[in-house]
Amino acid sequence: MRLNWFAASLMAIPLLRAGDPSYLRDVRPILDKNCTSCHQPASTQSDLDLTTYARFRTGGKRGPAFVAGSPEQSLVIQFITAALTPSMPFGQPPLAANDVATIRDWITSGARDDSPSEDASSEPGVYHQPPVITALRFSPDGKTLAVSGNREILLHRADGSGLVKRLPGKADRILSIAFSADGNLMIAGGGTPARFGEIQFWEPREGTLLRTAEATNDTVFGASLSPDASKVAVGCADNTVRAFETATGRELYKISTHENWVLGTAFGIDSKRLVSVGRDRAAKLIDASAGQFLENVNQMHGELAAVARHPKADEIVIGGEDRVPYIYSMDRPRNMKVGEDATLVRQLAAQDGAIFALDWSPDGKRVAVAGAAPSVNIYDADTGLPLASCKGHTAGIYAVAFSPDSTHLATGGFDGRVRLYITKDCTLEKSFVPVPLDGGAQ
Repeated sequence: MRLNWFAASLMAIPLLRAGDPSYLRDVRPILDKNCTSCHQPASTQSDLDLTTYARFRTGGKRGPAFVAGSPEQSLVIQFITAALTPSMPFGQPPLAANDVATIRDWITSGARDDSPSEDASSEPGVYHQPPVITALRFSPDGKTLAVSGNREILLHRADGSGLVKRLPGKADRILSIAFSADGNLMIAGGGTPARFGEIQFWEPREGTLLRTAEATNDTVFGASLSPDASKVAVGCADNTVRAFETATGRELYKISTHENWVLGTAFGIDSKRLVSVGRDRAAKLIDASAGQFLENVNQMHGELAAVARHPKADEIVIGGEDRVPYIYSMDRPRNMKVGEDATLVRQLAAQDGAIFALDWSPDGKRVAVAGAAPSVNIYDADTGLPLASCKGHTAGIYAVAFSPDSTHLATGGFDGRVRLYITKDCTLEKSFVPVPLDGGAQ
């Protein structure tokens, strides 16, 4: 994909004379700074989305945003110069005169699009070094391990013996992966930083991209799939939790009760409730059917980065900045004292660094904790006692996943290698680079 991006950039150069303003270099930064907070996929005021050239050109309720070669006939010029009301940016100071001049000159010169293609390519990218692994997940049948790459998901045999498929997409980063219980649907959450968030819906066996959904103007985090496979929830950098319908990709609702980035989500076992965690230190319980905030689950400690749910009960494990994993019940007892951490089931031992990733084994017996420290610790979920510590990483670990039969644990992180451990004693069974490297090194 890097080659495609580079080639597209080169192809754009002859189209622009030296003195012409560039959409990519000059115009889009003005729009991103002043306009896209109100005109982006999740908030298309007046049905206008300014996050891509094509959507900018299409315009909104009043028609196309610009007429190439004719700035005075272009709606964008009329609004930013207050020739039409309400003047834009709405409720903000007018654009600087040089910014208005840049947009005007760009339209006058033909309003050419010199941005690289954002289409999903059928040709996966070339890797010269292993990328950071930010997500991995076993398929429910235990045959496949899905691993994040750059602008793609890589499907490996679960034992690490070989690459099965590469699924290229639009989003630069894949930050979370989840499967439906029957294995017929795989969802991936991520996006391109400072551009867009994206949820991808895949039929994993054939490697077919069913649909995508975009949200906000930044990547989305902590995507989770409801047990009934009807909804996907994600956390967002605009402090919201958003839910999408899997059958259509339609956004169902957004919840704005967090006060900072939302980094993780997890549905309850009946799909009717949802927990979200984020940098505001809160684990929030949500009515997943109505899209309504119910209450905070936890007493606040440090910023939270990860959440995982017990496979057979409405209990969650959360963790983050303060290095302590906490297990909470999603059900608050009726009789409780003010200030009491009534839903706390137990807390596990403090880690050697901040927590980035958590997983609960499918048999419900173990919790895996990973983060800034170069090891993954496994605990007895019922007693909180340490069971094993998986060594071998050289830096931070951002993704952990138990196999469906709970016998193995897959890990990935900063060094770009997937490691497969035997769960009971953390024996390292396999270590491999999940992407094909230029030159073939593994």
